[in-house]
Amino acid sequence: MKYLRLDSIDPYYNMSFDEYCLEQLSSEDSFFYLWRNRPAVIIGLNQNAYSEVNIPYLEDNGITLARRVTGGGAVYHDLQNLNYTFIGKDVSPQPIVDALRKMGVDAELSGRNDIFVEGKKVSGYARRVWHDRQMVHGTLMYDVDLEPLTRALDVDGSKMSSKGIASVRSRVGNLKAYLPQYPTIEAFRDALQELLAGSDEQMAMSPEQLEQVRSTAESKFASWEWVYGSSHEADFSRSARLACGTVEVSVKLDRGCICAIEFRGDFLGGLPVAQLEEALKGRRFERGSLIECLKELGVERYFDSVSAEDITGMLF
Repeated sequence: MKYLRLDSIDPYYNMSFDEYCLEQLSSEDSFFYLWRNRPAVIIGLNQNAYSEVNIPYLEDNGITLARRVTGGGAVYHDLQNLNYTFIGKDVSPQPIVDALRKMGVDAELSGRNDIFVEGKKVSGYARRVWHDRQMVHGTLMYDVDLEPLTRALDVDGSKMSSKGIASVRSRVGNLKAYLPQYPTIEAFRDALQELLAGSDEQMAMSPEQLEQVRSTAESKFASWEWVYGSSHEADFSRSARLACGTVEVSVKLDRGCICAIEFRGDFLGGLPVAQLEEALKGRRFERGSLIECLKELGVERYFDSVSAEDITGMLF
């Protein structure tokens, strides 16, 4: 199968590359490319970022949050995860399974969108259709660090939260354990590339095409509107014991903005909190901007001896 080289580890660029190759790169033949991301969580097209991802953990640990153009669930990537993309009129992840089997790994397609080895999930994939073409892309866990994977996706009510890392370790597997002949992910990538490509040649993209990918990465895929603003409606509640007393808050979000917020509790404050609730409607649910907003509104007038950082700490 013909192939492209994608050496970028920037999640935004790589999401843009996927979209461009599916929608604009002309090719009568099917083709593929292998790629990696620096530490990142990639959420599905239809997911709510706030309910699927531990955003404070990502921010504290320099992990990028990106949104892809396919459906499915949130996944964690690091440089020990190898991703694959197939594009063509009739594509599937079967070539990955076949290649792994040639490497001596007893891989099989199983479930809705997974590849398993000895009962453990080593890959998840998703699909998108564009006119008469399809894209299938997915992960291959080579030696992924499972602790940040678990922490990044650990939110209230999530599978990670309810099952914990021990359960995650029992359900997912890294391919390195099955591939002693490939001691590094680079060696694994090169061998997989050779098996998938066979005698077919590498395709080329022009500087103008690559510039368009880069431009769309910046204007669309790295934008707050795409990553957070595409989030559908979500509700959540939080509570904390602060200097003013117990504060309970219920928040309704849509498209990344606060459409309703309500504070309750035994807290003390000089002004009616309803004024603050009204002022917060329509604001982006983004920690930095909310801190600035609460400072401008004088949050200490509504909650005695409480700072903007205290309230946002509770919210996030």
